Amino acid sequence: MKFQPFELEYHQSQWEQIVDYNLTESGVHPMRLDELVGGDGDLLERLMESEIGYPHVNGNPELRQNIARLYNGADISNVLVTVGAAEANHIIMQTLMEPGDELLTQTPTYKQVWGLALNAGHTVRTFKLQPDAGWTVDLEELRNNVNDKTKIIAVCNPNNPTGYIMTAAEMQAIVDAAASVGAWILADEVYSGAERIQEHETPSFFGMYDKVLALGSMSKAYGLPGLRVGWIVGPTEMLDTIWRRHEYTAITAGAISNKLAAYALSPEVRPRIMKRTRAYIQTGYPTLEAWMDKQDGLFSYTPPQASAVSFIKYNLDIDSTELMEILCREASVFVGSGNSFGMDHHLRIAFGQGKDVLLEALGRIENTLAKLS
Repeated sequence: MKFQPFELEYHQSQWEQIVDYNLTESGVHPMRLDELVGGDGDLLERLMESEIGYPHVNGNPELRQNIARLYNGADISNVLVTVGAAEANHIIMQTLMEPGDELLTQTPTYKQVWGLALNAGHTVRTFKLQPDAGWTVDLEELRNNVNDKTKIIAVCNPNNPTGYIMTAAEMQAIVDAAASVGAWILADEVYSGAERIQEHETPSFFGMYDKVLALGSMSKAYGLPGLRVGWIVGPTEMLDTIWRRHEYTAITAGAISNKLAAYALSPEVRPRIMKRTRAYIQTGYPTLEAWMDKQDGLFSYTPPQASAVSFIKYNLDIDSTELMEILCREASVFVGSGNSFGMDHHLRIAFGQGKDVLLEALGRIENTLAKLS
């Protein structure tokens, strides 16, 4: 069986530390430690007095309680803390998928689950978000591709890379499709809280159906990717089973990361972080949009409803991976290749940066594209 590499993460490993401007980072600009802690001297004192030992393997109780507050009907027993959402996806797939099972996943999407299924020998079926219909869900394709072998329906809502937020009717259609064959819903919800055009946060699939595993992370909406803290919210009995795989992989997220994540998700601090996130998104996107509109029809796009990225179609006769590499080499600006999400002739461009950074990076892209045109 041929191994399917994780192209997006591979490209990021190659380029993100050596370019001048990284516009593949799909969260907002990372927080500094002093920005997170602020003037909380008590927290700093507690951290300095901390023994750097193992935390609770399933996540410190304070952290799990703060996560549970984000989900209607959840309590601490419904939360398992993982090393980012990446580990969460991995151990969910290990736990649920058995020989003969199939994965049904939306496209375009973050392709980790897709690759994990292929590398384990499973059949992967897809249903698309429709680019010519504002990225709405193709419900007919969803219903046609679910079958009695479907073990997991995987969704990303708000979506990566398009920033689309499913309607209530679309979410219910996902639930109905899963319930019709007894499948699990794996709901990647890491962009909840990073909404651009609405104040309320995107509803979770958790609570809509009894076989939902909802994923969150400190990376995207919180600007704290370096903590490497994610979580799964789901039925207690299933989380206990998934926990057994957690002990085979990372064992636990870091002790200091547990404490900082618990602090960031506390009712007192979280609103401040969400305000910062929304400010980056609501000021960054107009900068990107104005720049795209000045490019003489080079781009076509649907504005993202959430997240700090936009998935943009470009009108050049060049492969998206090749274009990405040219921009890295010649402009020292890194953007996401559409091929990494299953759609060529698209770029994923992040805008969760300061305006001056965006203008400089976009100017470099413009100069390079002018030569190609």
